[in-house]
Amino acid sequence: MSTVYTNIAELVTNDPTVGDGSPLGLLTDAALVVDDGVVSWVGVRGGAPAADDSVDLQGAAVIPGFVDSHAHLVFAGDRAHEFAARMAGVPYDGGGITTTVAATRAATDAQLSANLARLSAELRRSGVTTFETKSGYGLRTPDEVRSLRIAREFTTETTFLGAHVVPAEYRENRDGYVRSVAGEMLHECRPHARWIDVFCERGAFDVDEARTILEAGAAVGLTPRLHAAQLAPGEGIRLGVELGAASVDHCTFATDADIEALASASAVTVATLLPGAEFSTRAAYPDGRRFLDAGATVALATDCNPGSSYTTSMAFCMAIAVRDMGFTPAEALWSATAGGAAALRRRDVGGLAVGQRAHFAVLDAPSHLHLAYRPGVPLIADVIAG
Repeated sequence: MSTVYTNIAELVTNDPTVGDGSPLGLLTDAALVVDDGVVSWVGVRGGAPAADDSVDLQGAAVIPGFVDSHAHLVFAGDRAHEFAARMAGVPYDGGGITTTVAATRAATDAQLSANLARLSAELRRSGVTTFETKSGYGLRTPDEVRSLRIAREFTTETTFLGAHVVPAEYRENRDGYVRSVAGEMLHECRPHARWIDVFCERGAFDVDEARTILEAGAAVGLTPRLHAAQLAPGEGIRLGVELGAASVDHCTFATDADIEALASASAVTVATLLPGAEFSTRAAYPDGRRFLDAGATVALATDCNPGSSYTTSMAFCMAIAVRDMGFTPAEALWSATAGGAAALRRRDVGGLAVGQRAHFAVLDAPSHLHLAYRPGVPLIADVIAG
C-alpha cells in the first residue's frame, strides 16, 4: 500500500543530496511517497508518482520524527518538591535519585508499565517516533531486570544503568556494588538491553569504576554509553571516546581537550546535550557552538526523568538550544533527529531519505523555524510512524 503526502510547504529530509543541499536537505512545495512504511520517493510536488492513496497536507511543514536518545522513563513517583527547592536556591547534587529508587522498588510492574505508557504517549504526541530509555532506579538485580523487561515492551533501545548511583545498602561497600553491577546484575540484565551506561560523576562513579563496568558490558555484547561532565569537569568524556562509546551525554563542563577528543571521534561517539537538565537544575548551559565548530557530532535529547528534566518535549529542548546554547534552528533540528539517530547508531530513522522508515511529524506551521520561533506552542499536528 503506497501513499503520497502532497502539498507540503517545507519538507525536511536530512539528506544533503536533495533540495537546497544543506544538512537538512530542504524541499519546498514538496511531496513524499511512503510504501509499506518506508520512504520510496521525495521531491517537488509536481513530479510525484502515482500512489494507492493521497493525503493533502495543506501547506504544512513536515520534519523527520524526533529521535530521543537519552531518557529515564521507568520509575514511580515524582520529585516536584525537590524541583521547588531548587528553584528556591538549593543546589542540585544528584542525591535525589535515591528517592526515586525507593518509589520504584515499591511499585508494581503494572504501575511502572502504566507510567511508561503515559510518558511514551507524551513523547509521541510531541513528535518523538524513536526513543531510548534506561533502567537505573531499581539498583537491585530483580528491579533492574524488571525495569528493562518493561521498557522492552515500548522500545528496542534499552540501556542497562545499574551504575546510576550506589544504593544505600552498599554505601559502605562500593567495591561490592561495582562487582555486582559488572557481574550478576549485568548477567541477568543482558538479555533485555542493547546498551550499558554509567553515571560517571562526583557522588556517583569515578572513572576507574566506570571503566570496569563498561568493559564488562562490552565483553558480553552491550555497547557503552556514558553520563559525564554534568556536575563538574572530569575524565569521563575522554573515557567514553577511548572505549568507543556510542555517545557521551550531558557534557556540561566539557573542557577544550574533551571537545577535541569528541571531534576526533565524531564518526563513532556523539556528544549528546540535554538542555532540560540545565533548565531544571539552574546550571549553566553548555556552549553548543564549541562542539559544533570543533566538528563533533551533536545530538539533543530530553533526558526525561523525574528529578532533573521532567519534560517529554523535544521542541522545548530545541528552543533552549537555539536561545541559550548557540545553535541555529537548523542545527537544533538536525541534532534532535539525525543527531539522535547517530547516538543510537541507527540509519533507518532520523531522516526522510529514500529507504528510511516513514517516521515523520506534520507541523501546524509552514516551516521548521517555528519550532524554536514559537516556544511552548504545541505545533505537532500529526505523527506518522510506519
